[in-house]
Amino acid sequence: MVLMVGLCASLAISNRVENGIFMGIAATFVLVFSNIIISAIRKYTPNQIRIPIFIVVIASFVTIVDLSMKAYFPVVYARLGVWIPLIVVNCIILARAEGYAYTNTVWHSFLDGLGMGVGYTSVLLIMGIIRETLGTGRIVMFDKTLFTLGAFNPPSIFIFFPGAFLTFGCLMALLNRYNMRKKEQ
Repeated sequence: MVLMVGLCASLAISNRVENGIFMGIAATFVLVFSNIIISAIRKYTPNQIRIPIFIVVIASFVTIVDLSMKAYFPVVYARLGVWIPLIVVNCIILARAEGYAYTNTVWHSFLDGLGMGVGYTSVLLIMGIIRETLGTGRIVMFDKTLFTLGAFNPPSIFIFFPGAFLTFGCLMALLNRYNMRKKEQ
């Protein structure tokens, strides 16, 4: 969240908690396994063509996620739509491959992918909880209502793009405030 990368998918699919969880798991899977493969082949990868090789590796894992989600979770797959194949060009994943996995060991690259994936999933989950609660007045997962605000009449703007920007802006303001207070101490 601090680096504000991977925002397009975050803003688009975080209107439901369920979407955020599935996108987070998908991105984490791709991050972890692409980091492992790129780190394992880094000594045999010519520097001049490393980016196309990274993209082929990442695209392979995105294809696995895409086809698996389409086969086993077709309802969620239909809601996430084009955002699953676009994981290939997600700047978080390519940046971690280039900036970390290409220069570090397999074990450290695995941990980096896992940590980045969990962080990304956490942001999607927080945004999903806020947006779904404020936009619909309840949180629904797998057709079961987990939480409801009762008679609250929610402003539906939170489940649309302006609500995503508003939620993200408020979270960034809170994070900046926290960092400023931390520096003052």
